Amino acid sequence: MASDSSFDVVSDFDDQEMRNALDQVRREVQQRYDFKGVTYELTPSKTELVLLTDDEFRAKAVRELIESKAVKRGLSLKIFDWGKIEPAGGNKVRQHITLRRGLDEDLARKLSKLIREEFPKSKPQIQGDAIRVFGKSRDDLQRVITRLKELDEPVALQFTNYR
Repeated sequence: MASDSSFDVVSDFDDQEMRNALDQVRREVQQRYDFKGVTYELTPSKTELVLLTDDEFRAKAVRELIESKAVKRGLSLKIFDWGKIEPAGGNKVRQHITLRRGLDEDLARKLSKLIREEFPKSKPQIQGDAIRVFGKSRDDLQRVITRLKELDEPVALQFTNYR
């Protein structure tokens, strides 16, 4: 397979861009008049964000801010899995925002099957939370990438290691 070309299908995001977007959200919340004297905590971790604020209105305002800053930073909105707004102690509300990263097993199998059926000259291979696609022709691989971009999947797909 040394003469084959290949690329990887992954679902990931840039951690630094995420940190920059969240820093912009924090700065804007500090400046906004409607957030003066309001409790606001956005706690990031590797797999999720936890938002704590006074009421649902403010939680929705922060969501809009996060989404707008993420888009400006080149992050897909598909990486956010917005949990329910639930009551927290002391007249506060909490929202867990899961960050999607990697292809789950079912989606990887589905994409691999689609590639095998529609592009018989290309060979997909599931490798953990990514799919490596091999092919003799770079044109075939370009067609696979174009077809995968047309899909409306719940995760953002990126194509890396194109060789």
